[in-house]
Amino acid sequence: MQQEFASKLLEGAVTELSRLPGIGRKTALRLALHILRCDEQSGVALGESIIRMRRGVRYCSLCHNISETEICPICADQRRDRSTVCVVESVKDVMSFENTRQYGGLYHVLGGVISPMDGVGPDQLEIDSLVGRVASGEIREVILALSATMEGETTNFYLYRRLAPYADVRITQLARGVSVGNEIEYTDEITLGRSLLNRTLFSDSIRR
Repeated sequence: MQQEFASKLLEGAVTELSRLPGIGRKTALRLALHILRCDEQSGVALGESIIRMRRGVRYCSLCHNISETEICPICADQRRDRSTVCVVESVKDVMSFENTRQYGGLYHVLGGVISPMDGVGPDQLEIDSLVGRVASGEIREVILALSATMEGETTNFYLYRRLAPYADVRITQLARGVSVGNEIEYTDEITLGRSLLNRTLFSDSIRR
């Protein structure tokens, strides 16, 4: 049964909040009422910060990480190892790896993984741009750092096949400190850091 609201404005806010992942209408109503109970300036500040974020944040033209400029701070940092690229599924994974403080190279955010069940194919991911970066000749190692799920492994194998023509580029993957079935964002920093440092050649896993 659809809940009735005394205010159309409140109903509109609840509807928009409930569109967020993991937020049902009950939670959305609780959040909306909390915002109403706060002083007006707090509510306005929240709304303005969301608007500024939506209008000001873009995606890096090189790695597809979030950025406020054409090139993100990581790609622009000349101190980073520009011969190594860590391939991740999402922006959240970049944050997870940066929190380990164990990695000094660059990233490439695919924007998802291949998942036929969800209608996600290779053409919908940032794969061609990754191949283009490798083809430029500067990259010497590509680290496949996708979650150890069926979709992640499928994407790893597809990337390995696409990058196979570049024989002088090492293709590695995270060591299996990351359990099969686990997603990167839910893995603790110590395990993630060790998996990164002890990465293995992807071709070795295929032979096994």
